[in-house]
Amino acid sequence: MTETHTDVCVVGGGPAGLTLALLLLRSGARVAVVEKLRSLEREYRGEILQPGGQALLEALGVLDGARARGCHEHDRFLLEERGRILINGDYRRLPGPFNCLLSIPQRHLLAELLDQCSAHPGFRYLGSSRCSALIEDTRQRVRGILGHGPDGELMVRARCVVGADGRYSKVRRLARLEYDRVDAFDQDVLWFKLPGEGALPADVRIFRAGGSPVLAYTSHPGSVQLGWTLPHRRYRDLAARGLDHIKSRLRAAVPEYAERIDAGIASFRDLSLLDVFSGTARTWTRPGLLLIGDSAHTHGPIGAQGINLAIQDAVAAHPALLSALADGDGDADGDGTGPLERYARDRRRDVRQIMKLQAVQGKMMLSTGGLAAAVRPRAAAVVSRTPVYRAVLGRLAYGNRSIAVRTDLFRPPASAGSGNLAG
Repeated sequence: MTETHTDVCVVGGGPAGLTLALLLLRSGARVAVVEKLRSLEREYRGEILQPGGQALLEALGVLDGARARGCHEHDRFLLEERGRILINGDYRRLPGPFNCLLSIPQRHLLAELLDQCSAHPGFRYLGSSRCSALIEDTRQRVRGILGHGPDGELMVRARCVVGADGRYSKVRRLARLEYDRVDAFDQDVLWFKLPGEGALPADVRIFRAGGSPVLAYTSHPGSVQLGWTLPHRRYRDLAARGLDHIKSRLRAAVPEYAERIDAGIASFRDLSLLDVFSGTARTWTRPGLLLIGDSAHTHGPIGAQGINLAIQDAVAAHPALLSALADGDGDADGDGTGPLERYARDRRRDVRQIMKLQAVQGKMMLSTGGLAAAVRPRAAAVVSRTPVYRAVLGRLAYGNRSIAVRTDLFRPPASAGSGNLAG
């Protein structure tokens, strides 16, 4: 068995996990990241960064390097109905320098984060490894994980474990933390990419042209990513009728891309179904354990919030984890007064607000039927002209503006990640 000793074990090497790992390493902690995937070279669907997420990554010194690997700026968010623009969310009217929606392949962001983490001597990255059990002490405090990696069984002993392993979190299940799934949307999303041609659009769009709503935006390098909405849990019935049937439905839904569908979709492997739901874990902490990102709260694609909330979670959790480590017990009492529990209580309020906004957006933008089609243009015209819409756009763009990278907690490079924290 391979054994690793560290301060914090992060299960999940996505945006939340690696952002938190880098923050902790720069603050002098030792960090081990356990990631089940072998490589970053796979398709990720969530890749839109809001201005707030960009600003935090810039403060962390990560954004420029990630952008240099390839990205695409978007000027506006548009809601369209048969060619008519109902809502024009112009991000260029927001204060600079991060006044755009940034489409950046998630592998570019993860690669930059991983490179910067790897520069710290206190960092261990355990790829192709899966967590199978939590280690608990006699007081039922979490003190590490057991798992399996390329070289067999592994053990990571840690003073705190962070579950950042996504919407179907294994850490959450192992910790016996209950999760409330909410099917707040009546649709799932079938994602696919098509080759771009000519001048690529600089807008993120939700539009109806001939059937169900479609999400669309330009994705690096030179492709268009589309998400066709379909009735919740109906994909299996459609797939049973064959790929040609699905392609005919897609051509009707996105006639402007009809000629490219045959060339861009050759098999079912070119399609990726997103089961759209939201939800939250009832509890985000246990003594010695914290959930962040999708492990704690899951969101649908409306409003492009997933990555941004994950990054904000990591930034907000950073000082709380350092306080827990300095206490020496990793939030041992579980009485609601520890730093991790205070973080979870405060952060839950932010998440609740975003979920309410997404639910309202989903009903306005994705609802089908004659009544919705009649009401939507009028409702959009009224809402888009009010201060309420500007406030909503600001909330979606920036999240909780009080969340900031605590650079005052960083240590000089010679000591960062060297494992000399108190406790």
